Amino acid sequence: MNLNAIQMILVVLVAFLAGMEGILDEFHFHQPVVACALIGLVTGQLVPCIILGGSLQMIALGWSNVGAAVAPDAALAAIASAIILVLGGQGRAGVSSAIAIAVPLAVAGLLLTILARTLATLIVHIMDRAAEEGSFAKIDMWQMIAIAMQGLRIAIPAALILAVGAGPVKAMLNAMPTWLTDGLSIGGGMVVAVGYAMVINMMATREVWPFFVLGFVLAAISELTLIALGGIGVAMALIYLNLSKMGGSGNGGGGSNTGDPVGDIIDKY
Repeated sequence: MNLNAIQMILVVLVAFLAGMEGILDEFHFHQPVVACALIGLVTGQLVPCIILGGSLQMIALGWSNVGAAVAPDAALAAIASAIILVLGGQGRAGVSSAIAIAVPLAVAGLLLTILARTLATLIVHIMDRAAEEGSFAKIDMWQMIAIAMQGLRIAIPAALILAVGAGPVKAMLNAMPTWLTDGLSIGGGMVVAVGYAMVINMMATREVWPFFVLGFVLAAISELTLIALGGIGVAMALIYLNLSKMGGSGNGGGGSNTGDPVGDIIDKY
């Protein structure tokens, strides 16, 4: 698919905002489901990009910065893979390949992240000197420059992919043999499952396991839509919160209530 000049400018703008939001974390433009949806919106490929963004979001849920360890760059992975999906012109059929391409892109994006953060430390020292001078204008200026640098971290790779054009991208995707595309599809599905498993591993406690089981059982009922599942989830959350308040307020009768009704029931067994 060929993009016109306005679409290219909008794509680069979305990439710039996604890069800044990776630091600001205010409007969540850097989240894959949002970034891919915006790319799909400005390019007219909304449905495939939303599918791609949802799949990448499940992977990115398991990515987090722990101490000095920097997580893979979800923003770069989302923007770059969405652009490749759009330029490839394969629609939904190209989502699996785009997911497989996104993972190495996210790891490669760590180099840009480290470079940007290294340069940011130099800017901090410049801002310290400006603070000693009492120049608030310089502090604000260098703060804007540092944030803009984070935006360029994603915008420049996005512009380079757009500069390559739809022809080479489409030729690359069409040149992939069937065994490779099938392998990428299977691998992409496994990566999504691993990302969700990492989230469950961080969240799972004996109190929430019953809700996980109920969720998987209800998801197997094909007649239930996502809206129905969401309504059931909200109802169960409200019931749980009300039971927690009732359990926490019952100080009499032995005083064995911990404020967690599910935990109290499990303890009794």
